[in-house]
Amino acid sequence: MNMSLLKLISILSCFIGFVCGILSVLPYIGSLAFLILLCFSSVIVIMFLMRTGVLRLESVPESITIGGIVGFISFLAFSLVYMPLIILLVRVFHYSSNYGVAIFLGHANVFIITVCAIFLGILSATVNAFSGFLIYYITETINNLSKK
Repeated sequence: MNMSLLKLISILSCFIGFVCGILSVLPYIGSLAFLILLCFSSVIVIMFLMRTGVLRLESVPESITIGGIVGFISFLAFSLVYMPLIILLVRVFHYSSNYGVAIFLGHANVFIITVCAIFLGILSATVNAFSGFLIYYITETINNLSKK
């Protein structure tokens, strides 16, 4: 994998993380945005890059690696946007769409918040690595059926 492709994957992952971080503050859309971030961010990035012709998945390890990178980077970008927004909403406006998360973020120290963000980033990387594998498997199956 070349560095320009890795930079493009990182930029797209950050964009998805930022968008999901902003949307997760909204009451009903937030849970859907979090689900998309946790499970389908690699699907969005890989399918976008395959549609534009920039990426061609050639092996299972490559698809798993790309999915893991997308999952981890997008969740860290999500955390950089979501956590300050929730803390701002709780402390200044006394509003929260998810009360448990708001209490946790409002009263925890920075080290605990960082450890939780990294742990959830690893969880997101694992789930998105599996999603990347599924994308590879589905595209290979479709390609093999179209050849027959």
